[in-house]
Amino acid sequence: MDWSYVAIAIALFFAMNIGASGTAASMGAAYGSGAVKSKLLAMILVAIAALLGAVLGGGEVVKTISGGIIPTNFLSIEVVVIILASATLTLFGANLLGIPLSTSEVTVGSIVGVGLAYQSLFVEHILVILFFWIVVPIAAFIGAYVAGRVISRVERRWPDLQKPGSKGERWLTILLVLCGVYEAFSAGMNNVANAVGPLVGAGLMSTDSGVWLGGLAVAAGCLLLGGKVLETNGKKITSLSLLQGSAVSATGGTLVIVASLFGIPVPLTQATTCAILGVGTSERGFVLWQKGIIKQILMVWIVSPVSSLVVSFAFVHLFLRSDLYTLVVLVSVFVATLGFVGLIRLIRRENSSINDQGGGI
Repeated sequence: MDWSYVAIAIALFFAMNIGASGTAASMGAAYGSGAVKSKLLAMILVAIAALLGAVLGGGEVVKTISGGIIPTNFLSIEVVVIILASATLTLFGANLLGIPLSTSEVTVGSIVGVGLAYQSLFVEHILVILFFWIVVPIAAFIGAYVAGRVISRVERRWPDLQKPGSKGERWLTILLVLCGVYEAFSAGMNNVANAVGPLVGAGLMSTDSGVWLGGLAVAAGCLLLGGKVLETNGKKITSLSLLQGSAVSATGGTLVIVASLFGIPVPLTQATTCAILGVGTSERGFVLWQKGIIKQILMVWIVSPVSSLVVSFAFVHLFLRSDLYTLVVLVSVFVATLGFVGLIRLIRRENSSINDQGGGI
């Protein structure tokens, strides 16, 4: 069996899921505000912009993914298959739930899992990536929050600016769509590397051919799989005006492009979602954070890199080392964790039942 074909096939499937999860969310603000009423049109615009971003500016992040986390001599074809399979399984599960998940987190988590299995990691590079993972969403929230406060003043001073059918509303609609395309372009620059970077590191293709192939697969994923995630980001978090949507896309896109120029894979979806939260918080206060969808997204963000790390670590020991002892330990830890979480929920339900019956404080 030629594992190189398997690796390329998994990479293409992963790239399609990237199109659904990461780049599809970049048009969430435009779709949620009504600037683009057709979901299909939104996906077409994202697909074209993401492809251009990958081809024109995706090379630096490819270099980081292909050799900046673990030494390239560990990137055999079998290891590449494990990295891509671990990341794809995690991302595909999130897409089935309609949760916008960071492809950068699951990819880096998978590579780190392999590095831990072989006890070889570029720790300094990983710390830099983690620093950007923390800073970019915070910067997106703060930037969008400030922009939201300014927008509120503008909307109060010129209440007819976004009046349906007015000249101002038409111009702001165009602005929002352009900002969404700009953010999708940044997604192509940053996220396509997550799928093709391991292939480049293993020498299966060049950087140029990788970004073209990955960009086309991401574009296909936008069109075929992106609708549910677009609905989550655009409609279920908070409603946005035209100006607010422009601020969200411009903030997230700018931060991701800057990171891409330095070759840092960053969580685009987190930046976009935090920008939406920033705008919503500036208008409604922190009551917005009580929504269940936000809590669900935050939990997936935390679990996703750890999950892909554990999966890739386990796959290395199972398929490449035939180390069943380590696998048994991992499964035992997983079962114990599920049991512990289930026990906590059971105790809480029992305590709640006692309090409801008057038996508690």
